[in-house]
Amino acid sequence: MNEPVDVVLVDDHHMFRAGVKASLDARVRVVGEAATVDEAVQVVHDLRPPVVVLDVHLPGGDGGGGAEVVRRCVDVPGTRFLALSVSDAAEDVVAVIRVGARGYVTKAIDATALSDAVLRVAGGDAVFSPRLAGFVLDAFGAAAGDVATGDDELDRLSAREREVMRLIARGYTYREVAGELFISVKTVETHVSAVLRKLQLSNRNELTRWAAARRLL
Repeated sequence: MNEPVDVVLVDDHHMFRAGVKASLDARVRVVGEAATVDEAVQVVHDLRPPVVVLDVHLPGGDGGGGAEVVRRCVDVPGTRFLALSVSDAAEDVVAVIRVGARGYVTKAIDATALSDAVLRVAGGDAVFSPRLAGFVLDAFGAAAGDVATGDDELDRLSAREREVMRLIARGYTYREVAGELFISVKTVETHVSAVLRKLQLSNRNELTRWAAARRLL
């Protein structure tokens, strides 16, 4: 059995941290906690965990919240950050992603999905709650310029594969894609594998970048 992924939880509400800690499954192990920006920076440097799950609104520091924590921990290259917040405001999402966070999910996420998100971030994927990915694509995708969508690569995909590709690139889980398109999770997995193979991509993160560059979302 694989070892669990070590995680540091950062949130200024003790009861919320306790609830998250109790909800995460056996694939995730909480090794540290913090309630302020300065505490978080210290514990990340001390423990150097693979993943930090943090709120975007935190007291202390220079008032930069979760984004400040990420920015002040750039010298801990082995650690990836996943924002977990009640806020779904575009400015909050963009601010924390801009400084290097690997994902952003809202506190409405269920426990299993949060554990899944932690593992995906630990593995190098970008993870977003559905519909939040659009904020990131709007903020960063435009820099790539407008690229025609009718290119040879896109033409390799069937209509259904394009639908699946767009939802996956936006941060939907396989289960959410299945519900949105009224197909089985197994069918979603089959389509995703076909999309990655046809586009010669390795993972969801690369797929999101590919779709953003072509303004497909």
